[in-house]
Amino acid sequence: MDQSLLIKDFPQDERPRERLVSMGASSLSNHELIAILLRTGTKDESVLQLSNRILTHFEGLQLLQHASLDEMMNIKGIGPAKAIQIIAAIEIGKRIVQRKSSQRYTIHGPEDGANYVMEEMRVLSQEHFVCLYLNTKNQVLHKQTIFIGSLNSSIVHPREVFKEAFRRSAASLICIHNHPSGDPTPSREDIEVTKRLKECGFIIGIELLDHLIIGDRKYISLKEKGYM
Repeated sequence: MDQSLLIKDFPQDERPRERLVSMGASSLSNHELIAILLRTGTKDESVLQLSNRILTHFEGLQLLQHASLDEMMNIKGIGPAKAIQIIAAIEIGKRIVQRKSSQRYTIHGPEDGANYVMEEMRVLSQEHFVCLYLNTKNQVLHKQTIFIGSLNSSIVHPREVFKEAFRRSAASLICIHNHPSGDPTPSREDIEVTKRLKECGFIIGIELLDHLIIGDRKYISLKEKGYM
């Protein structure tokens, strides 16, 4: 075995655990954090090399967060114990995010609405049309997925959108949908759906504050663009 591959032979200030203690977790790279979870490498590679190979295999954290136990164990050097450690850590992270999202979140502007759903919606492979129902203080009462599929005016019926608003006694709402391509540029259908929902909200007395389109780490507000 090549002893140079052992983590103990790395300079102390380059070892992930020591770096976390001295510099904090936020200073570590993704593969260093995974290396801490794995603890050990294999006879052929260090834990840093193994963790880097995991990230390369899944093309980063975006796909890693959805990896199954079997998919993880298909990677050479990853047995049940290491796979379980990674999946458990990912699940804890997801639950923390969900807990934060479940607390009353106040929408001050388009960026707040986008941030509320960005990490969840930017990785979706299909279009999801979601509504945030707000109280009079613009706090999120409820988030509801109205439908999944390509957006068009025949599918997005105002009845389904505003039915939940009445159930939640919402004062207003924000509509959000994602573009799996990563490009949030609005289509003609996006604009038509927005105008229709805006008109219905005006008649009903529950204001549509905005319609956000989520791309990959970017978004567009149709209100800011002047479409409503």
